Amino acid sequence: MSLQTLRTAVTALAMGAAIGCFAFKTDTVTVASKYIPEPNKVTVITPDAAATDKALPTVYLLNGYGGDYRAWGNIRPDMGELADKYGVVIVMPSGMDAWYWDSPVRPEMQMESFFVNDLVPYINKNYPVADDAKLRAITGLSMGGHGGLWLGTRHPDIWNNMGSTSGGVYIVPFPKNWKMAKALGPYEENPERWEAMTVINLVPKMAEQKQNIIFDCGSEDFFADVNKQLHQKMLDAKVPHDYISRPGKHNAKYWGNSILYQLLYFNERFNEARNNK
Repeated sequence: MSLQTLRTAVTALAMGAAIGCFAFKTDTVTVASKYIPEPNKVTVITPDAAATDKALPTVYLLNGYGGDYRAWGNIRPDMGELADKYGVVIVMPSGMDAWYWDSPVRPEMQMESFFVNDLVPYINKNYPVADDAKLRAITGLSMGGHGGLWLGTRHPDIWNNMGSTSGGVYIVPFPKNWKMAKALGPYEENPERWEAMTVINLVPKMAEQKQNIIFDCGSEDFFADVNKQLHQKMLDAKVPHDYISRPGKHNAKYWGNSILYQLLYFNERFNEARNNK
């Protein structure tokens, strides 16, 4: 495994009412890996709390189709202030339009393996974060919402907290969209594979695990129905979770609002974990 890092450090300062100033740091790092065809650019925001706390919680924010490591920063230009507010390291990798799967038809595109074997260890080694699943969360928007629940459910030893906003949580109704067939093969040739590689069919696994789960979707979103289906399936399986449906479309305005709720939720779970130690 080869990890080559090109770090561009930018110190971002913004005024904060409570403490006088924010002093978060934003890095753009490049992580190379045998699991992906090209190095992955990642934005990492380290909060001011890193000056005194070397075991900070981490939130992984995943972008949607067509986005990259800059997506969440464009949606929430105040992401650094949010990192300072909650005292968390925020990690925003590039999704590479790969849906966060290990592709069964593209051996060069193994995104799940990249996250588990390269990205998370890299963050653990180079940033002041706690190597504790209870102090680590993963969520994202659209394709990244699928990725947050997919990776979180499949790796509870890494992420005890997971979420999704406007997530593509059931992919079968969309066989021609967003290059999913490039990763899985055509649906008509591989229907069982498509069913196996979708979040909604991980609910039995969720029921076996005690994780903290939050997801939401706008009522006017084209993914609204599949999120309602996931919610109902989780209720039937008695999987504890927070589900929110509110007015909104599949757009940055909705995601920028949603992430505020999710960061608050994760912060409460992190505080519970720390208080129970």
